[in-house]
Amino acid sequence: MIGAVRAYVLLAAVWTRAALQYRASTVMLTLGAFTVTSLDVAAIAVMFAHTDSLGGFGLYEVMFLYGTAGVSFALADLLFGNVDRLGQHIRSGSFDTMLIRPVSPFVQMAVERFTVQRTGRVAQAAVVLAIALPSLDVPWQRAWMIPVMVVCGVVLFASVWTVGAALQFLLTDAPELANAFTYGGAQLTQYPFSVYGADLVRGVTFIVPLAFVNWQPGLFVLDRPDPLGLPHWLRYLSPAAALMLATLAALVWRAGIRRYRSTGS
Repeated sequence: MIGAVRAYVLLAAVWTRAALQYRASTVMLTLGAFTVTSLDVAAIAVMFAHTDSLGGFGLYEVMFLYGTAGVSFALADLLFGNVDRLGQHIRSGSFDTMLIRPVSPFVQMAVERFTVQRTGRVAQAAVVLAIALPSLDVPWQRAWMIPVMVVCGVVLFASVWTVGAALQFLLTDAPELANAFTYGGAQLTQYPFSVYGADLVRGVTFIVPLAFVNWQPGLFVLDRPDPLGLPHWLRYLSPAAALMLATLAALVWRAGIRRYRSTGS
């Protein structure tokens, strides 16, 4: 594990150093990512210009949910989002090269073309979260959950990306399968789950556990009852959900590696 982390950091540093050879371009792309994702916050502001609550939650509560989900997703995208390019490498035969290198193929896939410009999205979500928290005045007895939910959210999104990537060992041209749950999940978790149907909420709680990114732990932080009446103890299960999904992702990835057959190129 230590060797894998070290290899990831070294490779990420190489890609970052390469990007910084064009500093003006890097800065502009980073600011562009910050600006474009800020449009989501503008949409929330427009909604609250016409209503006092969204699904029973106020402006700063929605901003809190948006910020925590946004930071988790942006970090997962920055660190692991590139694994969805696996299908391209399988078709071209370049994945064979990764298998013979003395570095985990997962690490190579995750860090390939490491894009430092994506930090703009991380910064944007962090700014929204920093604006929301002082207005919510969360006591320390519940504030400890915030870093836990962010870390668990990163693991959950990264695990979904990994499962989707591993399925490309069978479906080599289907990165959209993972994107439906990662980018789609990022959009879903930006808003209170009380605005969605009960069946959808149960599905992202008990099947694809995106509710544990920020909704269930967020209810604990905000000291709010579950609008859909789900059990109170669910809000403490983000670490367990992250561990279970990460374990599943690791098993699926290993199974894909074992069943992989070279293109022969």
